Amino acid sequence: MTIENDLELKHILETVKTVASVGVSSNPEKESHGIFRYLQEHGYRMIPVNPTALEILGEKAYPDLDSLPIKVEVVQVFRRPEDVPPVVEAAIRIGAQIVWMQEEVVNEQAAAQAEAAGLQVVMDRCMRKTHQRLIGE
Repeated sequence: MTIENDLELKHILETVKTVASVGVSSNPEKESHGIFRYLQEHGYRMIPVNPTALEILGEKAYPDLDSLPIKVEVVQVFRRPEDVPPVVEAAIRIGAQIVWMQEEVVNEQAAAQAEAAGLQVVMDRCMRKTHQRLIGE
């Protein structure tokens, strides 16, 4: 069951510290870049996962989740719904706790696979907007 309860969402936002952002853009005009920056400015350790970038907002970028040198709690997904299953499989492999699919990213099968492996799932929800609404600036 994907997490939609505000208390659970707030708990996640207040307790996690490290977020890998899969598909975050290095282009400052893209929405994913602004969300990444906002979360970075609000105390999260943000790790960009983008095979075409070397660095995003001062953080070394990695080509995929399997290349990360540190453990992450949340895998934030900025990919098309059909591209989510391999991201979820990698999130399971690296021991992430939560898969957070951004707005308009819905893949029920991938969500069920993550949940079956013990991960929490947030789907079709913007992490920045949720933070602004539940915690504030």
